[in-house]
Amino acid sequence: MRVPDATREAIAIHQAAGRRFEAGGVSSFVRDQPPSVGTGEAVVLVHGVPSNSFLYRKMIPALAQQGLRAIAFDFPGLGLADRPADFDYSWSGLSRWMGQAIDALGIERCHLVVHDIGGPIGCEWAVRNPDRMISLTALNTMLGVAGFRRPWTMRPFAIRGIGEAWLSTLRPFAMSQLLYLQAIGNRAATPRREVYAYYYLLKRVDGGRAFLRIMRGFELTDEKQRFLWEGLGERSYPARIVWGDQDPVLGLDQLRLVQEALEVRDPILLPAKHFLQEDHAIEVAGAIADLAAPLG
Repeated sequence: MRVPDATREAIAIHQAAGRRFEAGGVSSFVRDQPPSVGTGEAVVLVHGVPSNSFLYRKMIPALAQQGLRAIAFDFPGLGLADRPADFDYSWSGLSRWMGQAIDALGIERCHLVVHDIGGPIGCEWAVRNPDRMISLTALNTMLGVAGFRRPWTMRPFAIRGIGEAWLSTLRPFAMSQLLYLQAIGNRAATPRREVYAYYYLLKRVDGGRAFLRIMRGFELTDEKQRFLWEGLGERSYPARIVWGDQDPVLGLDQLRLVQEALEVRDPILLPAKHFLQEDHAIEVAGAIADLAAPLG
């Protein structure tokens, strides 16, 4: 798979800013940037699909400037992580691996930031490890998982046969158009050469087969939602919601469910689509730092 030179450079810059590490027997990639000054409390940035740690490349230095240790890793099957055939790609499996990654990176306690399906994955770890949580920030995610309907662009990937055909015919330009339509509002801030990086990081090595397994591992059950909501309802740490209010993927109906689950009355609304990290990295990083400031 030949990657255009400009996109190859964007991926190379991202890769050079991080390192490889191993957790749970899986080799992955992490960007782990300590601050030059400040407390250095850890902020774990959890991605969803079809993204990876590349999504947080603008926020990581912004958080470091706020005196926080910014950490973003790739889940198995995505980004620069390995894609083992025998891995459990369900939300629970990814959550278990996330805990192993946090341990491998030497993180005792953290501010947790979740996005997209990183919400149920990350919050499962948070519910099981409340003593290791300092705060929780939710970015355009879903916690109302019972009966959740995938957005139309993601539905084909959940269907065997159709998902393989859809993915095999998907090309960089088409995926970039979809991301501009649903995820990225400011094209000048994220030019097409960088948007193409999402395509090549999704399909690298295995053509996206692990991604399809993740898409088919959604745990959209009453039991999962009850577990998350009950656990989050018992938390002692603060929570904040920062939301792109022009998101056609996870709209205001999902925002209301996240508010209910976290008992947060006043979300911070930004004029952004699904990838608010692309359009408003500094504002999002500021909101996380503001929540962390009284606690440090």
